[in-house]
Amino acid sequence: MPLPKAELHLHIEGTLEPELAFALAARNGVELPYADTDALREAYRFSDLQSFLNLYYELMAVLRTERDFEDLANAYLARAAAQGVRHAEIFFDPQAHIARGVALGTVVEGLWRALGRSEENHGVSTRLIMCFLRDQSADSARKTLEAARPYLDRITGVGLDSAEVGHPPAKFREVYEAAAALGLRRVAHAGEEGPPAYITESLDLLGVERIDHGLRCMEDPELVARLVRDRVPLTLCPLSNVRLRAVDTLADHPLPAMLDAGLLCTVNSDDPAYFGGYAGDNFDAVRSVLGLDEEKLRELARNSFLASFLEDDEGRRARYLAEVEAYKFG
Repeated sequence: MPLPKAELHLHIEGTLEPELAFALAARNGVELPYADTDALREAYRFSDLQSFLNLYYELMAVLRTERDFEDLANAYLARAAAQGVRHAEIFFDPQAHIARGVALGTVVEGLWRALGRSEENHGVSTRLIMCFLRDQSADSARKTLEAARPYLDRITGVGLDSAEVGHPPAKFREVYEAAAALGLRRVAHAGEEGPPAYITESLDLLGVERIDHGLRCMEDPELVARLVRDRVPLTLCPLSNVRLRAVDTLADHPLPAMLDAGLLCTVNSDDPAYFGGYAGDNFDAVRSVLGLDEEKLRELARNSFLASFLEDDEGRRARYLAEVEAYKFG
């Protein structure tokens, strides 16, 4: 049995495995520019974040109906559960779907058909986080938040993702203020390819409660001290960082130094279909390559539940934490 964990940095569109992509393409009459699943997997070699995003958005063309989004989410939840995920806080990108004529309601209702039955079917509790695309306008983000109003009973929070460089968090200050007024939790990608200053901006201007990625905080000792003092969680994605060249090799990853510094780090999969591993695979990788011992792995699992948005169900959080403490490594 794998170590129990929460996954806090997971883009549902990034769980689209080649086999499902081809199945949905056939179902929806979409022609993919790849001969077969092997050819598509070959395309999953990236030089940087933008080269990944180009393919990521191209493959979204196969997602058309509620059933498509339901199938996508169920496939992820089954894989995640098999790797020890007990709670998942799942990102989705409404603007990328709306731009190609898929209504926000189709996306949310489809995902919810899987998420609403996730505990029953997979033993995984869930939350849904709507992300704004940072390379789109602030006005587009505002309109997306407005369009989401009918679905806020199913959306826990907002996030900020896509191409980071040149798109500072400050651009989205007003929409984050509006999200806070609606009672939504707030997270943002920062400090992956962007500078440590983007982490500071996300905290100061967007009021975020978690930083997604954040590994470049290590370049700013004052920022590290602040993150430690305020117990700001960082949702790290080690295999993603290697695939997108944020670090050269997994052996170069700053995770051990970040834990030693007292940072509240978690380990997640980001876009696992594209980056070579789901949550458990990331745990296995940092264990084998970075030499993290059992207590460090237990700390990462404990952190994942402490950092999760389970304030509305502290009994559940306590049960998950008890599972972590009781876990016996094989």
